[in-house]
Amino acid sequence: MNFWHDVVTFFWGPESLPLLVMVLGLFFLLHHFLREERPGVFNTVAFYFVCVLGLFISGVLHALGIARGADILHEVSVIGAGVAVIRMWGLIVFRLVLPKIKLNPPRITEDIFVIIAYVAWFMVRLRYAGLDLGSIVATSAVITAVIAFAMQDTLGNILGGLALQLDNSIEVGDWIKVDDLAGKVVDIRWRSTLVETRNWETVVFPNSQLMKNKFMVLGRRTDQPVQWRRWVWFNVSLEAPAPRVIRVVEDAVRQASIPNVASNPQPNCVLMDMDDKGYARYAMRYWLTDLMPDDPTDAMIRWHIMTSLQRAGLKLAVDERHIHLTKENEKYEDAQHQQEVLLRLKTLHHIDLFSSMTEQELKWLAEHLRFAPFAKGNLITRQGEKQSHGLYILIRGEAEVFLEAENGERRTLNVLHKGDFFGEMALLTGAPRRASVMALTDVECYRLDKDAFEEILRARPSIAEEVSHMLAVRTAELNSAKQDIDMSANRHDLTQSSGEILATIRRFFSLGK
Repeated sequence: MNFWHDVVTFFWGPESLPLLVMVLGLFFLLHHFLREERPGVFNTVAFYFVCVLGLFISGVLHALGIARGADILHEVSVIGAGVAVIRMWGLIVFRLVLPKIKLNPPRITEDIFVIIAYVAWFMVRLRYAGLDLGSIVATSAVITAVIAFAMQDTLGNILGGLALQLDNSIEVGDWIKVDDLAGKVVDIRWRSTLVETRNWETVVFPNSQLMKNKFMVLGRRTDQPVQWRRWVWFNVSLEAPAPRVIRVVEDAVRQASIPNVASNPQPNCVLMDMDDKGYARYAMRYWLTDLMPDDPTDAMIRWHIMTSLQRAGLKLAVDERHIHLTKENEKYEDAQHQQEVLLRLKTLHHIDLFSSMTEQELKWLAEHLRFAPFAKGNLITRQGEKQSHGLYILIRGEAEVFLEAENGERRTLNVLHKGDFFGEMALLTGAPRRASVMALTDVECYRLDKDAFEEILRARPSIAEEVSHMLAVRTAELNSAKQDIDMSANRHDLTQSSGEILATIRRFFSLGK
């Protein structure tokens, strides 16, 4: 009985139970709030209980009369238990408390304070054991000097890591570029910094290398959101006026909804050079908000540039080679043109607006339709726009028709598919666009402009009266959608509306009564 009394008395003191309760409390807190740190927390608590087991064994050795072994094991176990407690408190303070008050010190800062606490605890226990700390410090100074000389590179990396984090040169999540390699910083360790590239490569940079050489932190600017300027180059013939090219491209990109492209600063196009080969070199500059999809976003910008230039009748410049014109080529091109006209004619036959026209009149329109492609996210027409008087016929893709309220609220009216058309009121009356239309996918359209339709009206003015009723119906449908009222409520106004639209058409095209 005295044996077990001696065991318990030696290893279980008055502070043991409160300490055990504190450790269990810290464990449950960390286990609940730090899910990603659970493996480390389990290991720390397991280490603590191993030290408690060591204390128990030291008590058994003491009861057996092995005093020297009991004292050594007891002291080692106490130091180990203290290390575990310090580690858990470090997690509580640096991973829970400080983030709650909006403080997020670098991970190395946590390690430094925890290591200082380890050393202080170790020195306290040595002093408690009766060792002279002065002689220990003097001896350790010599040993430190030898170790520092032998580990210059390692210490350089460690100090470099401290400097990088303490002065916020880089942070986890930053994108950096070293020479020709760019990637995202995922961890800053004592000796090295880990950078993940877009090619699923993890590059390990020694911290001393980053401190000795220059590197770029991409997309970071003081008091500004993270965004990185990108350049997309393209060439256009010198015959195209530079202001027109710039206006066409800028309008297309700025009005489009392109993921990861910043709206402020706005994308801008600049004339960078003029080549003696006959073309001008332009650059579309935009700001990327997510630095991961750089090439895919560049590709979308290029696609918007291509489609906007095609709609404007401007061609990208290419190096010219020998061109041979033969009669066979002319026949082939003529056959291709006739096939395209037949396709356009077939499309026009399905549009009610032109149902009263003769085959010859439809063929005339088919000859004068212009191909107008739009990239996904392009704004095809904008609500309230007054300068555009074209009608669009959708031949591929989908487009959204929506209204924008004064408070910025957006309301979808319809989704257009192949064969649908829009812009007829702007074409026939010159009225401002009543709704906005945006490409939901890559879209291909035929565009009919005022000049082409005017020839038909002047040849047969009665067409204006025939299409005015259909415009009145479509106007009533749009008004019903705007006001959330039943279409039948507007039936009695159709005749009056049709007459007003007819008068507007005649004024717009300068037709006699």
